[in-house]
Amino acid sequence: VPRNLMVDLEPNVIDDVKNSKYSKIFHPEFLLAGKEDAANNFARGHYTIGKEIVDLCLDRIRRLADNCTGLQGFMVYHSFGGGT
Repeated sequence: VPRNLMVDLEPNVIDDVKNSKYSKIFHPEFLLAGKEDAANNFARGHYTIGKEIVDLCLDRIRRLADNCTGLQGFMVYHSFGGGT
């Protein structure tokens, strides 16, 4: 069973996923959004705003991994400066 965790500091992106026609294939517990974006500033996203959501992300990753009987790996997609 494929599992995913979507994380974005900007809430609009995750809200678009939640309100799309594909919303039923994603569990809402694993769609995490911050309260504000990092305004294209890496340091702001890494050291201040992003730091607030790290523990929640790690908790959700643990939940996903615990539900697997044969975890084989992770695929991480990361974007700097928006666009993806």
